[in-house]
Amino acid sequence: MFHLRTCAAKLRPLTASQTVKTFSQNRPAAARTFQQIRCYSAPVAAEPFLSGTSSNYVEEMYCAWLENPKSVHKSWDIFFRNTNAGAPPGTAYQSPLPLSRGSLAAVAHAQSLVEAQPNVDKLVEDHLAVQSLIRAYQIRGHHVAQLDPLGILDADLDSSVPADIISSTDKLDLAVFKERLRMLTVGGFYGLDESDLDKVFHLPTTTFIGGQESALPLREIIRRLEMAYCQHIGVEFMFINDLEQCQWIRQKFETPGIMQFTNEEKRTLLARLVRSTRFEEFLQRKWSSEKRFGLEGCEVLIPALKTIIDKSSENGVDYVIMGMPHRYGRLNVLANVIRKELEQIFCQFDSKLEAADEVTHLHRDTSSIAPTYTRPLVMSILLHGDAAFAGQGIVYETFHLSDLPSYTTHGTVHVVVNNQIGFTTDPRMARSSPYPTDVARVVNAPIFHVNSDDPEAVMYVCKVAAEWRSTFHKDVVVDLVCYRRNGHNEMDEPMFTQPLMYKQIRKQKPVLQKYAELLVSQGVVNQPEYEEEISKYDKICEEAFARSKDEKILHIKHWLDSPWPGFFTLDGQPRSMSCPSTGLTEDILTHIGNVASSVPVENFTIHGGLSRILKTRGEMVKNRTVDWALAEYMAFGSLLKEGIHIRLSGQDVERGTFSHRHHVLHDQNVDKRTCIPMNHLWPNQAPYTVCNSSLSEYGVLGFELGFAMASPNALVLWEAQFGDFHNTAQCIIDQFICPGQAKWVRQNGIVLLLPHGMEGMGPEHSSARPERFLQMCNDDPDVLPDLKEANFDINQLYDCNWVVVNCSTPGNFFHVLRRQILLPFRKPLIIFTPKSLLRHPEARSSFDEMLPGTHFQRVIPEDGPAAQNPENVKRLLFCTGKVYYDLTRERKARDMVGQVAITRIEQLSPFPFDLLLKEVQKYPNAELAWCQEEHKNQGYYDYVKPRLRTTISRAKPVWYAGRDPAAAPATGNKKTHLTELQRLLDTAFDLDVFKNFS
Repeated sequence: MFHLRTCAAKLRPLTASQTVKTFSQNRPAAARTFQQIRCYSAPVAAEPFLSGTSSNYVEEMYCAWLENPKSVHKSWDIFFRNTNAGAPPGTAYQSPLPLSRGSLAAVAHAQSLVEAQPNVDKLVEDHLAVQSLIRAYQIRGHHVAQLDPLGILDADLDSSVPADIISSTDKLDLAVFKERLRMLTVGGFYGLDESDLDKVFHLPTTTFIGGQESALPLREIIRRLEMAYCQHIGVEFMFINDLEQCQWIRQKFETPGIMQFTNEEKRTLLARLVRSTRFEEFLQRKWSSEKRFGLEGCEVLIPALKTIIDKSSENGVDYVIMGMPHRYGRLNVLANVIRKELEQIFCQFDSKLEAADEVTHLHRDTSSIAPTYTRPLVMSILLHGDAAFAGQGIVYETFHLSDLPSYTTHGTVHVVVNNQIGFTTDPRMARSSPYPTDVARVVNAPIFHVNSDDPEAVMYVCKVAAEWRSTFHKDVVVDLVCYRRNGHNEMDEPMFTQPLMYKQIRKQKPVLQKYAELLVSQGVVNQPEYEEEISKYDKICEEAFARSKDEKILHIKHWLDSPWPGFFTLDGQPRSMSCPSTGLTEDILTHIGNVASSVPVENFTIHGGLSRILKTRGEMVKNRTVDWALAEYMAFGSLLKEGIHIRLSGQDVERGTFSHRHHVLHDQNVDKRTCIPMNHLWPNQAPYTVCNSSLSEYGVLGFELGFAMASPNALVLWEAQFGDFHNTAQCIIDQFICPGQAKWVRQNGIVLLLPHGMEGMGPEHSSARPERFLQMCNDDPDVLPDLKEANFDINQLYDCNWVVVNCSTPGNFFHVLRRQILLPFRKPLIIFTPKSLLRHPEARSSFDEMLPGTHFQRVIPEDGPAAQNPENVKRLLFCTGKVYYDLTRERKARDMVGQVAITRIEQLSPFPFDLLLKEVQKYPNAELAWCQEEHKNQGYYDYVKPRLRTTISRAKPVWYAGRDPAAAPATGNKKTHLTELQRLLDTAFDLDVFKNFS
């Protein structure tokens, strides 16, 4: 009897008085069965087709009919309509209609019967309305959630927040609800009215609000939806195009009672809030006039970060890489999340320090380009400000890296400290989107908005975020909607620009006080326990403050080698100050060259043009010579043999912008089948990662910078498609690469390959702007260093902020790449690479220049006839890079090889004072001139001239031969370009041109 169900009973709308027990919401979607309801409106014997053996079939037909009445036979359609309208089952049943003309009467009878039941369509519409209502909450519920702790703005940046429609007794305030529906739905209540509130509706499989029940009264459905989506958590996820992920999120937020905390968890949360709040109050008491960019108004950030870390640790994460802005409690994070010693933090306010290198001053926009790299069991957490998250394009760029094969971090947890203001700018003036986090939608990252004055809601959201990252290995955003209790800094007056907001803030009870009162009222803690927790942490701060007075040196070296264990000595110094020879044996050079000129995979068809390139490489190997591409190949391949991971990234680096590299071969017959010959060099070699990047410089260079910072024993290179493409990554260069060690107390060995050269192709893509890099070098042009110092060249490298080179030969390029990783420390390396020299017949190097005992040549001196008779040399030209080949060609054409010597400066910074002094002394009767193809106000002249003058104690002038000053990097007219080139060559070789100058 319990398994016998009547269709008549099931088709009637259920009322609240009818108890409906259901299966778990985890039931398979296809298992659609009805519940046991012992309510019959007709004897079962009168309905043989509703017997126990047929009931499942009838139920399936009914479910199909509910979804689409046209999906079942007309007879079933009539039956279900009639039975639902109240007709007795015997009358409701209609046999299949005959195909005779006499059936018209039966059709008319059936139609009249259906039309006589006006409630049938209403039932279907109501079921659809409930499903639409549930979906409306899932899609738009966050728009009316109570997210602003100040109660001023709602999520849509409107000036009013709808009242809470759930009273303390969990009753539905229908009048307020109807007003809210205008924000959630189209057409109000979807046709439902008050009389439907106590009707019971079956829940779709796309919701978990039922818990263990599959049907609920409409009133309860609304209440549970309100509790899930419209309280202190706003969930944005319905834009995600993966159904499994959407279901996962629904379950995490819709399941009744899922957001529960034990008393122990609540006490831990309170203790963390105490630390966060009292730390800021301690700093305010001790240094009331200092700018510290504190956390007041978002004290919940500290327990939020610790919750993310705790949950991630439970899921197997061993290391966390965290990046954050300069504000939003940077000191608090250092103290209470990273656990830096409090005395080390406090002593940074003390003027007695002998070393005051700051490790916590982070640029406001740096969070999105903080060091992120992929390793097993490593995750990244990035903190952002709301204004920067919406306003800085780097956020969009890095989001688009999140799922790219060679750039993913396998999921980053983004935490936005949303204090609803950018400096003094109202969010309504700072962005066009409702939320600052809307940019995350482009990569299907779920966004969890949460009211920061509800610490338990914050903790739950952070747990879910950590679980999401662990489960799906994708990005997730936690938007902490908070406020800023003080101004932009502690000295700022916010009432100038936000008077109404700060009137409310002045009245706002701190979150610690709110939460402590709540836990006391719940009996979780008592007042003495709470006060004892405060006293305990205050004592910790006072004792650390007392110890900080004895600190005379800020121990920046404690941070220097992190995370590079074993790379430095205990006092933070390199383990040596020498560099071994960067040359290789001929066997190694030949082996690498042979692999570079072959396809080490069977049945792999390459492009015909590439076959010719590989053949040319093979011929060069036989002739013991290398061009630029082969020299790079040999540098990389040899380091792979030594266990050095090589990572080369940038736009189109696999082939090379100038079609010269071809490190990734593509099978011409099989789609996506590729071969990287360099990964087939040695049996136990390190991996070679070469990856075409997205069309981003800022984001990609930031990623590579972080990779290099975390991987000192890897050679990490970023190549700009053209040298001037670094323009859009200038922030990375200015803020991180140039001042890396001085500002961030971090060494970094990243290499920038910047194609550069005036080729007559116009102002774009000609200049890599070497003047910018040289201007930022930290050496003094007026001070001649001690040239007799042991290991002078290595000490110079150690003292500089970065190394700038412009190689004129493939062999020297080979050496500088190998030197970069064989040095006992790390410095960024800027290389201006060629374009036309890639195939220049004279730009070749012999194996002899790359054998054991050879090194990188900082200066390549004149080695022709002029060097044999230096007393006869009338002019000594200094140059760098490609222009050398123009000069030698012109010198030969003018038959001046004995009168003019040409010296190439391969390493511009640190400046090779020692070698250039020898060159000048070698040619006592020569006047000195610097020659460059760049315009006079650009290029190297302003950097080289004062240093050359210092080298010779200002005994001679240093003349200039090159293009005149200009606003653009190069002319767009080919004829003008050639005219300018000939003019600079005329100046370089006219021995009388400078005689009229004093």
